[in-house]
Amino acid sequence: MTVPAREQEPGTTCTLHPGADGAGVVRRTVLPGGLRIVTETMPTVRSVAFGIWAGVGSRDESIEDAGASHFLEHLLFKGTPKRTALEMSSLMDAAGGEMNAFTGKEYTCYYARVLDSDLPLAIDVVSDMVTSSLIESQDVEAERGVILEEIAMHDDDPTDAVHDEFAAALFGDTPLGRPILGTVESIGALGQDRIARYYRERYVAHNLVVSAAGNIDHDEVVRLVEAAFEGSRGEAGRAPSAPRIGGPGAVPNLGVRSIDRPTEQANLILGTVGITRTDERRFALGVLNAALGGGMSSRLFQEIREQRGLAYSVYSYNSQYADTGTFGVYAGCLPAKVDEVLEICRDEIAKVAEHGITAEELDRGKGQLRGSFVLGLEDTGSRMSRIGKSELVYDSLLSVDDILARVEAVTLDDVREIGREVLGRPMTLSVIGPFDGRDFTL
Repeated sequence: MTVPAREQEPGTTCTLHPGADGAGVVRRTVLPGGLRIVTETMPTVRSVAFGIWAGVGSRDESIEDAGASHFLEHLLFKGTPKRTALEMSSLMDAAGGEMNAFTGKEYTCYYARVLDSDLPLAIDVVSDMVTSSLIESQDVEAERGVILEEIAMHDDDPTDAVHDEFAAALFGDTPLGRPILGTVESIGALGQDRIARYYRERYVAHNLVVSAAGNIDHDEVVRLVEAAFEGSRGEAGRAPSAPRIGGPGAVPNLGVRSIDRPTEQANLILGTVGITRTDERRFALGVLNAALGGGMSSRLFQEIREQRGLAYSVYSYNSQYADTGTFGVYAGCLPAKVDEVLEICRDEIAKVAEHGITAEELDRGKGQLRGSFVLGLEDTGSRMSRIGKSELVYDSLLSVDDILARVEAVTLDDVREIGREVLGRPMTLSVIGPFDGRDFTL
């Protein structure tokens, strides 16, 4: 177990993982105002990924603030007292770098990928926009229109929209059940004053994590970040915010949410409440997910697509949050085939819930998890994301070897137990397609 950031003395640096031969060394510095800086060295590459993670997402929003986290993601690119939006983008383009951001249910990240020689530029530009955004009225109005277009584009794609409908069906009118983008009504109602206040209250040093991975020196990153955060370091002696662990949990709203649209294909998700991201059984659930619908050899893919040709896309997935999670099966098929596809999904879920998986599926699922995890860490961006997100939402950073060992330790009994618990729960169904008010029953 690594030392939790809130227990580390402000102004000190510790090594979270020693790495080997100078590679993979993960270090953390906690500045006096509670800002955390975590880095991982990758000396064999010529690039750097730099990110700033804010511990705020859509589930932190009141009804009046719905969509504010994502609204801010847009506004922080619109300029600071130091640079206009065009100047920021021109600097990154001239360096051949890329800069972007994303908003989740529980965090927001702003990041850049550049050549290692351009690290000072990336730190300066991203830190400036995160700490010193102007949030001006004309920018709010301009981006309001952009976000409304984004919502319309999202709603026009049923493969995206069905996931929002499933969250709304499963969690109801709660922050987890509402869309990250907000709604047309909520975005239309958000004013400049409210967004600016949300920004000032949430984007504070102790609620931020800076992460960097690539051909870097930790001490140099700390020096550059300290300079970039001059005037935004927070209250001296303030401890970092505690990781988002635990909470009230979620009681599923069981039933069916059917949206009638004149689409050529029906899109559906059948699922239920899952487990939290700190639940030790998450590795067993990952193996189960791989066997049920996580790849081309999975039960759902073989039965629905390969054997019967009923769908082009079919898969299962699980997502975890601080206090709850989701497990779902997605399929897109011709409207006339939806009953057959649903029946197969229910049957395969019931089989795994009652009997678990086979030894062959266990080995294949472990291999899939190991391979996808390790291969996903082959670039600086994924390494930066892993250490930044872990610092924000976990109490410790597991090493790659620790995670692989926990995957390997999963047994058939472990999978059977978590399958019986999660897949044995009553299911929620969301459907989008041309069904003219048809009553789907579970």
